[in-house]
Amino acid sequence: MMLRRFCCFSTSASSSFASAPLSSLNKKRRLVFLGSPQVSASVLDALFSASSAPDSLFEVAAIVTQPPSGRDRGRKITPSPVAQRALDKGFPSDLIFAPVKAGEESFLENFKSLEPELCVTAAYGNILPSKVLKIPSLGTVNIHPSLLPLYRGAAPVQRALEDGVKETGVSLAFTVRQLDAGPVISCQRIDVDDQIKAPELLELLFAQGSELLLRELPSIFDGSAKRKAEEQDESKATLAPKITPKESWLSFDQEAITLHNKVRAFAGWPGTRAKVMIVDPQNGQSNTTELKIITTRVYNGAKAQSGDADDVVFNKGSLIFPCGRQTALEVLEVQLPGKKVVNASAFWNGLRGQKLKRI
Repeated sequence: MMLRRFCCFSTSASSSFASAPLSSLNKKRRLVFLGSPQVSASVLDALFSASSAPDSLFEVAAIVTQPPSGRDRGRKITPSPVAQRALDKGFPSDLIFAPVKAGEESFLENFKSLEPELCVTAAYGNILPSKVLKIPSLGTVNIHPSLLPLYRGAAPVQRALEDGVKETGVSLAFTVRQLDAGPVISCQRIDVDDQIKAPELLELLFAQGSELLLRELPSIFDGSAKRKAEEQDESKATLAPKITPKESWLSFDQEAITLHNKVRAFAGWPGTRAKVMIVDPQNGQSNTTELKIITTRVYNGAKAQSGDADDVVFNKGSLIFPCGRQTALEVLEVQLPGKKVVNASAFWNGLRGQKLKRI
């Protein structure tokens, strides 16, 4: 079946989410949540918590997420983090939908039957067609981890870090057919630390986005949010295209700050990689290997370079890679293929006197 539910993952539902009489359901607004990855699960937690309050204005009527996928070496089929979180909370499995595409007729029929008043999306990962957007009477709102209209698209946090921004934020906006272009209800700005990586920043922004959503829900339900929402300035719009594994390679011809920002941006997935050469000074034999670069910072010390221009030296617990424009990158943690992440000291000791060169 194209429409997939999660009945196979849950045999019973907690009494806290048990079906209630229609008369009691009508007292609360029916909200449907759409999300998939772990950061979305934190938003779902916030909605569950708020909806359980005695004076809550809404209930979580259903959840829409990405289909189950094989996530480990055994290719065991597992639900998305959002689906798993809902099941762990005892949410009814027959109210968790995972269509391959949101425009599937079978899904649309079930979605309409829910009579949702509001949809909330947070990193759902699927484009919502007009047929879906027209169903909720109050519309659809999205938690987007950027200051719209900046960084519209699939990878706003990663592209912002790659650009080395000093400030970013999270926006709550109405969803329209054009990508991330709907009127903005509210936003929250934050300063960006020059060491924070994408997974940590994503977590922080979605946590703040949850607070923003809960604060604005009353205005969304009474209609005032639509009146106050501001149209985006299209002249300031920038795009944040999806990251590809091909982009993960580092080129040490670039400046150190560019490489450092890329390491931060691509942390988690797909990571950043570099080709290095390990040379035995006794016999001159060399071996080229791939090195995953985990944690870095820009080197600001005195000139550490000695010998050939491509030599990597070890200094105070860091591998110092020479980079473009006479800059240098401190590499603090690395990972060899098939090995665990280690700090620079452990890696350098493992070389046993061999030289390390950049490529």
